[in-house]
Amino acid sequence: MKKDKVLIIIPAYNEEENIKKVYDGIIKYNKLNKTNYDVIVINDGSRDSTEEILCKNNIPHIKLIHNLGIGGAVQTGYKYALENGYDIAIQFDGDGQHDISYVKDIIKPILLNKADMVIGSRFIDDSTSDFKSSFARRVGINVISSVIKLKTGVKIFDTTSGFRAINRTVLEIFSNDYPREYPEPISTVNILCNGLNVSEVGVSMNERIGGVSSIKSWKTAYYMINVVLSILLMKGKKTNGK
Repeated sequence: MKKDKVLIIIPAYNEEENIKKVYDGIIKYNKLNKTNYDVIVINDGSRDSTEEILCKNNIPHIKLIHNLGIGGAVQTGYKYALENGYDIAIQFDGDGQHDISYVKDIIKPILLNKADMVIGSRFIDDSTSDFKSSFARRVGINVISSVIKLKTGVKIFDTTSGFRAINRTVLEIFSNDYPREYPEPISTVNILCNGLNVSEVGVSMNERIGGVSSIKSWKTAYYMINVVLSILLMKGKKTNGK
């Protein structure tokens, strides 16, 4: 029986302090658990020594000359996955926030044909995550969650989680059409409006290993307002829910 090919996509912008640790963690997990998760790092126009570290350590990667942002970087990974025959693609942060041991849980509903997209969630009952993000961001996430429910009829709890897996059907959609701005919530609404199934599984997340997050507190309200407006203006109708 043919095994599904799984690719972990790591978008990285100025992650010189973290990227080797994250990659080594995945390789170590593969060896210890006899898994075969392939990895591709998308170096999104980093201005630090990320590229030198990737080259020096022979880490598989694609170098983007210009910074495309998280949406453009992740879509580059999706296109690579589609072109190279992968069945499942996983978005995985390059800052150490995501735990490789939860990948098996995220891809399980896809392998069982119970979901087209699976989101690793900090906010559902079976999540063991101590790190929940800042209070301001949690408020924004709750507001976006309510708007997604209004738009699609489906309740998504961790609307901004970048720890997610998709199947081949969604991979084909995202390779052709993926939002450059606010990609996580907007792409989720897009999939739901296409009548596909999105589910969440509980995961644990960590604070970033090193470096500085590109998300500043003052941007939270701006982000929330723009995401809400973008969702409300999207074409599509409610699904039947989960």
